[in-house]
Amino acid sequence: MSMMKTASPALDDKAIIAAAESALEEIAAIRAEVGKVIFGQETVVEQVLLAVLSGGHALLVGVPGLAKTKLVTTLGSVLGLNASRIQFTPDLMPSDILGAEVMDQDESGRRSFRFVPGPIFTQLLMADEINRASPRTQSALLQAMQEYHVTVAGQRNDLPAPFHVLATQNPLEQEGTYPLPEAQLDRFLLEVDVHYPEYEAERRILLETTGVAESGARAVIDAERLSAIQQLVRQMPVPDTVVDMILKLVRSARPGNGHGLTDKTVAWGPGPRAGQALMLCARARALYDGRLAPSIDDVFALAEPVLQHRMALNFSARAEGMGVRDVIATLVKDARG
Repeated sequence: MSMMKTASPALDDKAIIAAAESALEEIAAIRAEVGKVIFGQETVVEQVLLAVLSGGHALLVGVPGLAKTKLVTTLGSVLGLNASRIQFTPDLMPSDILGAEVMDQDESGRRSFRFVPGPIFTQLLMADEINRASPRTQSALLQAMQEYHVTVAGQRNDLPAPFHVLATQNPLEQEGTYPLPEAQLDRFLLEVDVHYPEYEAERRILLETTGVAESGARAVIDAERLSAIQQLVRQMPVPDTVVDMILKLVRSARPGNGHGLTDKTVAWGPGPRAGQALMLCARARALYDGRLAPSIDDVFALAEPVLQHRMALNFSARAEGMGVRDVIATLVKDARG
């Protein structure tokens, strides 16, 4: 998993500032280019970009028709990545994702097996309606998301770099869906909630997407440059106060750590990956906002997308109508002091 790679050798302050200033311009251009196609939804665009800039995967959750797929396609174009899309269905098989071995026969009649790569061999994988496939097929993505290679017939096949999975999930259509297991949810750096657009954004959608021509997006950077920005994010300094706040927040979400509300409502809490995600995404958010170091406000802003899929409430809390987001909001409020 990318979050557990060894940190790169530290750059000196001047080198980081110079690299960051160059990255800031490119990130601003990326935001502007995405904005030509995706109207409104600034928080969604920000969080998905933060996941990619941090080198991770994101799960987009929202009702159908909110341009989730369009956002992923646009990001592929703007970031200069090879992209492919898999529509997850109940009859999808692991080999439909990973690829399979086929038998070839040469002119002399000699037979041999040849690996035919599946659509997962891409830099940006769009996993559409991921919760519609069977658990066996969902788990085919696990190794790839964690280890950046797949094993078919005992042979290791490395995935392209960078490799990102951006998956979508529809919350309302429960018929024919299989909930993602906790182990797979934890592989997603962020869970991004996609809401209905604001009035002005929806008005713009009506005016600009029902004519003859629609806006397209051009490439701003390429895969090599994206990898360089991802390395820069890992080299950004994080103040001790921010590290301490990340630990305080993540640990307060686990039962048995002295927080009354958590002990009463939370069945299981976030593991160390949540802290790793907050460390990476807080750095990326600072860069996204034009700053050279993350602040405690970055941690609070990212608490919900980082924590909400890494913890679950017990039965009594759910019976009282309490949601995970309510608990996270209280934990953030208490952490602010």
